Amino acid sequence: MGDVIAAIATAATPAGIGLIRLSGNAVFEVGERIFRAKSNRRLSDLAGYNALYGWVYDDQGDIDECIALIFKAPRSYTGENVIELSCHGGLYILQRALRAAISAGARPAEPGEFTKRAFINGKIDLTRAEAVMDLINANNRLAAKTALSSSEGALFKCMQKIKHDLTAAAAGLSAYVDYPDDDIPEVEPKFLDNVLANAQRQLSDLLDNFESGRIVREGIDTVIVGTPNVGKSTLMNLLAGCERSIVTPIAGTTRDIVEETIRLGDVVLRLADTAGQRITADDVENIGVQRARERMDRASLVLVVFDGSQPLTEDDLKLAVSASNQTAIAVINKSDKPQLINDEYIRRLFKHVVIVSAQKGKGLDSLIDALNEVTGLSGLSGEQLLLSTERQRDCARRCLESVNEARDAILAGITLDAVGVSIDSAISALLEMTGERVTETVVDEVFSRFCVGK
Repeated sequence: MGDVIAAIATAATPAGIGLIRLSGNAVFEVGERIFRAKSNRRLSDLAGYNALYGWVYDDQGDIDECIALIFKAPRSYTGENVIELSCHGGLYILQRALRAAISAGARPAEPGEFTKRAFINGKIDLTRAEAVMDLINANNRLAAKTALSSSEGALFKCMQKIKHDLTAAAAGLSAYVDYPDDDIPEVEPKFLDNVLANAQRQLSDLLDNFESGRIVREGIDTVIVGTPNVGKSTLMNLLAGCERSIVTPIAGTTRDIVEETIRLGDVVLRLADTAGQRITADDVENIGVQRARERMDRASLVLVVFDGSQPLTEDDLKLAVSASNQTAIAVINKSDKPQLINDEYIRRLFKHVVIVSAQKGKGLDSLIDALNEVTGLSGLSGEQLLLSTERQRDCARRCLESVNEARDAILAGITLDAVGVSIDSAISALLEMTGERVTETVVDEVFSRFCVGK
C-alpha cells in the first residue's frame, strides 16, 4: 500500500476548520508539491508530531493558509506516513485543496480506507476498527461510552483472553492425543470443563446483551397508537420538542403517519404518530387506521395511549388486547384531569404502565424509566462489553456453539480428540472476529460501511 490516498476528513458543511488527510509511504513527496511553509522548511525534514504554518496551493496559485501536521510511520493512525492539512472549512477551499493533492499524485481514498490501512498494518484489530464507526455515529451517552471502550480494545482483550485459554487447552489435548507413547499427562476433564464454562459464560453474556446494544447504537422503531383524542399527537409533540403533529379536539385529525427521531434519556426512538383506532365511515380516515395497524404490527416497541379522564371504550379494549401481545408500554394520559379509567384492567394486560400529562409535560421521567426497562438498557452502564455488528454476533454465536459441543462431548465421555476438534472450531471463530484469520471479502465488507476520510 505504497500509494498515497487523500480525502476530506471533516463534514461536508461550512465550518471554521476543515481537514484534508493524506496517507502513504510517499506522502511527503505529494505534500511538498501542494504545501509551502512560511519558514521554507520541508515537510520531510520534520520529525513526527510536528506542524508547519504555510499555504496550500495548486497550479493556479495559493488556495488558503494552512497548518500541516506531520505523523511518521509507524507512529501514526494508519501506520504509514501521514499529513493532515488544516484549512478554513469552506467547501470550495477543501475541494480545491483535495483536487490539488490528487493532481500532485494522490488518489481519492475509498470509504474507510484510512482505518482499513490501520488494520492491515497491525495498528488495530477488526473489532476496534468497527468501533470507530460506532463512535462516529454515537447519538447518546451509552452509545459513545461503549464505542469508546471497544475502540480502546476492551472487546479485543476479552476475546484474546478466551482464545488464550482455549488455545492452551487445545495444545494440551493435541499433545496428549498425538503422542500417546510419551509421558505427557492427560488433560483433566474438570480443568478442561472449567475453561469451557468460563468461555461459555462470557460469550453468553455478550450474546444476551446484543439486542440492547443494537438499541443503544441504532435506536428502536416505535409507534404511538390509541383511539381518537386520547392525546397521541400531544405526546408526539412533547417527545419531539416541537409541533410535529396537528392537535385539535376533532376526532380523526391525524390521518397519516407522522415520523420523527428523538432521544429520550439514553434511548433513541424512531417515533411514528398514527391515526386514531376506531371504526369510521370516512374512507380517507379508514386508510390511515389501516396503515396505523400495519405499522403497529411491524414496530419493535408500541406506546399505547389511553385517556385517563374517560372510561375505556370498546375500541380501547380491542386495541389494548391487540397491543398487549407486543413489546409495549401503556401510557395513561391526561393525569391533570379527574381519573375515570379502569387502570387495574390496563395493569393486568401490560407489564409497563406509566401515567402522564402530555399537555402539561408531566410524567416523562416515568416514561424514560419504563423505556430503559423494556429495552434492557436499565442493566447497562456503559462499562459492559457489547458486540457491535451482526458479523461479531455471528462469530460469537459460532464460537459458543463449538464450546457447547465441547462441553457436551466431555459430559458424554466422548474421546478427547473430538473435544479438541470443537475447541479448534471455537478458536477459529474468535480469530475471525478479531480479524486475525479473516477473508479479504469480509474485510472489504466491514470497511465499505465507513465514511470517506476515516
